[in-house]
Amino acid sequence: MKMFKALAVAALLISGSTYAQERSVEEVYSMMVFNFTKYVQWPDHAGSGEFVIGVVGNADIYNTLNGWYGGKPRGTKTYVIKKFANASEVTDCHVLFIDKSKSSEFEAANNKVKGKGTLVITDKNGLGEKGSGINFKMVDNKLKFELNQKAIEASNLKVSGALSSMAILI
Repeated sequence: MKMFKALAVAALLISGSTYAQERSVEEVYSMMVFNFTKYVQWPDHAGSGEFVIGVVGNADIYNTLNGWYGGKPRGTKTYVIKKFANASEVTDCHVLFIDKSKSSEFEAANNKVKGKGTLVITDKNGLGEKGSGINFKMVDNKLKFELNQKAIEASNLKVSGALSSMAILI
């Protein structure tokens, strides 16, 4: 049953017919970050017609996200992928992925987007408890993700029950 659930989660989050094992880590993370956007409701961001995904620290994930999804439509908005070298460069975005190589800048980056309707996604043990909305985590050599419900609520976001049911809830 556990194997079936793991495969169902992978199929739900990763589009296409190729299994995660055949993809690079950057591709898997990029697909998951993108697919998380399908299960989260954002407050109405008036103004530009852009849906911005920011990446702090990982050029490969930025390049993959930008190549695969940059410029594609999301309802009435268009996906825009932005690369930030560090927390001081972070500007408003709908999703902010902070790579484990920049985890020391988590608090500074998180503070820049706090209360602005931003889903913060991280990749380092312990950051889920510190306020990341979603945190990737390896469990028994499988990629899983934690969902911090308080952080999600504090960001004025709503997560679907389908996403919550697949997560390790914090």
